[in-house]
Amino acid sequence: MSFDNSASSKRDLEATMVRLLMLMLMLHTMREVRAIKCPAADPILVPHEWGQAGDLFIGGIVTQSTYVFNELSFQEHPSRELFDIPHVTTKFYQNILALVFAIKEINDNLKILPNVTLGFRIYDSYSDARMTYQTTLNLLFKWQRFLPNYKCEIQKNLMAVIGGLSFDTSIYMADVFRLYSVPQLTYGSLASEESQSMQKSFYTMVPNEDLQYVGIIRLLQYFRWKWVGLFVAKYDSGEQFMRILEPLFSQNGICSAFTKRISILLHVEDMGKVFAEMDGIYEALTDEKAHTLIIYGTDVSIAWLRTAVFIIDNRHHQNASFGKVWIVTAQIDFVSFGGQMTWDFQLFQGALSFTIHLGELPKFNQYLQNIQTHRTKADGFWKDFWEQAFNCLYPDPGMPVTDDDTCTGEERLESLPAGVFEMHMTGQSYSIYNAAYAVAHALHAISSSRSPHRAVTVGDSVGSPSLQPWERVKVGRVDLSDRGDKELIINEDKILWHQNFNQVLPLSLCNEPCRSGLQKKTKEGERFCCYDCAPCPEGKISNQIDMDVCFNCPEDQYPNKKRNGCIPKVIHFLSYEEPLGITLASLSVLCSLITALVLAIFIQHKDTPIVIANNRDLTYTLLVSLLLCFLSSLLFLGKPRKLTCLLQQTAFGIIFSVAVSCVLAKTIIVSLAFIATKPGSKMKKWVGKRLAHSIVLSGSLIQVGICTMWLTMSPPFPDLDMNSVAEETIVLCNVGSVTMFYCVLGYMGLLALTSFIVAFLARKLPDSFNEAQFITFSMLAFCSVWISFVPTYLSTRGKNMVAVEIFSILASSAGLLCCIFSPKCYIIVLRPELNSRDQIVRKKH
Repeated sequence: MSFDNSASSKRDLEATMVRLLMLMLMLHTMREVRAIKCPAADPILVPHEWGQAGDLFIGGIVTQSTYVFNELSFQEHPSRELFDIPHVTTKFYQNILALVFAIKEINDNLKILPNVTLGFRIYDSYSDARMTYQTTLNLLFKWQRFLPNYKCEIQKNLMAVIGGLSFDTSIYMADVFRLYSVPQLTYGSLASEESQSMQKSFYTMVPNEDLQYVGIIRLLQYFRWKWVGLFVAKYDSGEQFMRILEPLFSQNGICSAFTKRISILLHVEDMGKVFAEMDGIYEALTDEKAHTLIIYGTDVSIAWLRTAVFIIDNRHHQNASFGKVWIVTAQIDFVSFGGQMTWDFQLFQGALSFTIHLGELPKFNQYLQNIQTHRTKADGFWKDFWEQAFNCLYPDPGMPVTDDDTCTGEERLESLPAGVFEMHMTGQSYSIYNAAYAVAHALHAISSSRSPHRAVTVGDSVGSPSLQPWERVKVGRVDLSDRGDKELIINEDKILWHQNFNQVLPLSLCNEPCRSGLQKKTKEGERFCCYDCAPCPEGKISNQIDMDVCFNCPEDQYPNKKRNGCIPKVIHFLSYEEPLGITLASLSVLCSLITALVLAIFIQHKDTPIVIANNRDLTYTLLVSLLLCFLSSLLFLGKPRKLTCLLQQTAFGIIFSVAVSCVLAKTIIVSLAFIATKPGSKMKKWVGKRLAHSIVLSGSLIQVGICTMWLTMSPPFPDLDMNSVAEETIVLCNVGSVTMFYCVLGYMGLLALTSFIVAFLARKLPDSFNEAQFITFSMLAFCSVWISFVPTYLSTRGKNMVAVEIFSILASSAGLLCCIFSPKCYIIVLRPELNSRDQIVRKKH
């Protein structure tokens, strides 16, 4: 995986380098350097160095060899006791060649530094603080002899220094170079806050390390790895890495299962501690939950870790394959020492390594293929590299080849595994190459008197080599978006996981993830990455793994049985097609037909005494209103629309008010008629059609006024009820103003109650065709229905509310029809002999 640096930061670096180098050169030229005769001094022997003369020269401090440093006995000069057989990181030899190749290209290009040749002097830091200080002083003061703080006349000008690999090595170098105002360009360690706060003579050729932290967090979040082990090298930047990463873990819901610090240098006197450390590492690698491990350190860290596993395997007589996903930081490259070429590196199969993007240089590849042909004796690194890379001994000049292990000189670099030597330019080599060109272009800008603010065209990034026998490939990148956000892009199909996972996405969690339909439940006394799983509460779902809290479905959907998804609600309304709708519609039509039949009977027998005696006009009006009441129930069936919602309650209220007003008028007329028959009564003038019509009209108009106010203030409208039934969306008419709805019902109830009271009082009046007792029963049934309606209506939801109201309309209308008109129809149809005037005038016995 790679992440890219921005073009703006590259231009800033180049322009700043130009300004700084101009300043440094001006200081050098302004100094008065006196030619002195250097006194004799014993040279400090450093086994690895490579120098080439030039008008100006660039220093280089690389990291290739590592020694097991013994305690000094002072039996001879200390410099001769420091070194034994080195462990060479053969892959790093390319870093040295990259600097030499870059300077060769610069010298061959007459357009960059005409009439000026660049020289170089390269030393090894040996991954050791005291040796880094030694080689740093060598760069400053040694040409033929080492005389600290003296510049002999034969010494050339040191323009800049490229190095070192690790951040700690770079800081050791900076401690010295900043005293002498020598620009330093590091090629391995990512830029950190500490490096940015240092003096302006310290530069990094790689991006800010913050981008790598973002990449690590995004990568863990992408694969949902929350229980992660950490291996950190024992040095200052490793501690800095931990201080920054651990808070980021907590902020993003990630926990470190363990943190193991690994050594970089091997000291004989510390071997007991080293073996104890190896046992701790082995124990961490056997953690069954932490399948993802992050390693931060230097290139030696990988080799050291593999060495530790190799040694422990031999101690336990086994060959362990732990099956882990390794996330390797950009400071680390997969390397192996010469003696480790045959070791099994399956431990790191499927590793994801952060690297820096780089460009290809075909000429450099050709240069590497011819390296042995162009070998120079001044190269003090070549012999140890060659012997350990090819596991052979290089014979001294003039000595015959007598052993099969002797280097023949026919070995080819391209035959080496990628973990030993890369034939393509690595990220570190590319940084060194770019650094050399940055210095050259800065010198060119000075010599040609160009503006020091001119940007220098150099390479901008570095990349990742591969480790055989597996292909390591670019699988993603961390980049800056147009909005400035840091984005992670992963091509998951290109990732080859460790064989233990069988190409299934590895899990690295404290416990099994909570599947969809469940939510996290905190474990008492455990870290937040360790939790239980609990089912979602009723009515809520979780549609992803490891959700903290379940959530509600949208209003138009409801949870499925597993509570891991939402199902669209079915839109329902009381339709004519469902059984309940068919039943209610059939009853409405049937009752309407019966009412019409009764009306026809009364019209046909309009001149009979029983029809005339009970106010023929009121009877017709009552029957017509009851017919409309039955038919009005059909407005409540079907999908509600704006017009039907406006008509439902208002038509029902007005028609029922007319019907009840007719009943009230009948009751009052009966009572007044009995009073008017008494001798001397003055009520005769009130008994007649005018009074009946006035009662019906006034009773109806009051209800019309209430309905008019309702429609004006807050009329009913079509609405969706999404809460009454979990699986359904009910389409119904919202009454708009609940107050006005109950005002309509209340007024209708008042009319009915008044009719009931008057009829109850007149029920025993002596009249053969007295309707009062029938009206009493009808009003009793009517009031009973509507009194029961209110609590039933309020306790139901959805379309059942509509069904309750329809049933109440039908029941109350049928009660009026049956109680008032069934006795009369019985006489008219079945007992016509009773329908005579004699029966009307006869007194009740």
